[in-house]
Amino acid sequence: MASGSYEGVLLGMGNPLLDISAVVNEAFLAKYDLKPGNSILAEEKHLPMYDELGSKGNTEYIAGGATQNSIRVAQWMLQIPGATSFIGCIGKDKFGEEMKNNAQTAGVNAHYYEDASAPTGTCAVCVVGGERSLVANLSAANCYKCEHLKRPENWTLVEKAKYIYIAGFFLTVSPDSIQLAAEHAAATNKVFMMNLSAPFICEFFRDAQEKAFPYVDYIFGNETEARTFAKVRGWETENVEEIALKISQLPKASGTHKRITVITQGCDPVVVADDGKVKTFPVILLPKEKLVDTNGAGDAFVGGFLSQLVQEKSIDECVRAACYAANVIIQRSGCTYPEKPDFN
Repeated sequence: MASGSYEGVLLGMGNPLLDISAVVNEAFLAKYDLKPGNSILAEEKHLPMYDELGSKGNTEYIAGGATQNSIRVAQWMLQIPGATSFIGCIGKDKFGEEMKNNAQTAGVNAHYYEDASAPTGTCAVCVVGGERSLVANLSAANCYKCEHLKRPENWTLVEKAKYIYIAGFFLTVSPDSIQLAAEHAAATNKVFMMNLSAPFICEFFRDAQEKAFPYVDYIFGNETEARTFAKVRGWETENVEEIALKISQLPKASGTHKRITVITQGCDPVVVADDGKVKTFPVILLPKEKLVDTNGAGDAFVGGFLSQLVQEKSIDECVRAACYAANVIIQRSGCTYPEKPDFN
């Protein structure tokens, strides 16, 4: 394919969050009642923390949120301008402007719905001794409306895309938008992909997840999410390969594509269930001293995978690229990457 025919080939929809990452001290954690290595949703008491983090000299602002991370990594791996698009909701504020600049720099064609009533969603990344404490404040990201997606200038991104990816986190925000994109993909033989994203999605948003599931051609997740998915359905197994296979065999809305399940297991092999068979792929092992943080590793894995999938490469190549991208990201702060990939 000439690079022109890749224009807008991959579309992501999700919760855009600006990661505000800074090195802090133990006193800062104590002040906001945070634990190292933890990941939580913001409460009232955490809200002043975002401005305080922003006022530190060493603060990094990185466009984040699971889907947006995956799309940015896919764009980086592809190195083809305009190959990827992203849709989500931000506020009309300084962090929103920061998000727009960040997406533009990454080469992602972002069509943000701008909501004047809520601030841009943020994720505080508080770093103490290499350990991170994450606090997500969805704010504007939670305000996405299906009406925005239906506008011709945004729906054109859906029509242009051949591959659509949405993390499970968006099920809590706009299941209508997911349904719209999913039904379009099934009707036009496009590839529709989702992520299990978190155990709480599998547990508490099961109805929305079940509604979208028949349309899902590729489902991603990690071993904890896969086991939770199985548990809520009463499947009496903890075996990830078995679960991956069962997930791939759940009913589908369209027979055009068979469902492929891709489950990561940290440093254990990646499990892929495809057409009644399971294959495992070893990951690239990293010496512990080279690990900076695993924040965004799963997102990067998906991004690497998608970068090859949209080029119609084999599953083996997709997984190889996924492992490469995850390996790069865990050696850096947040979901960031060097100027050019070194993947061939």
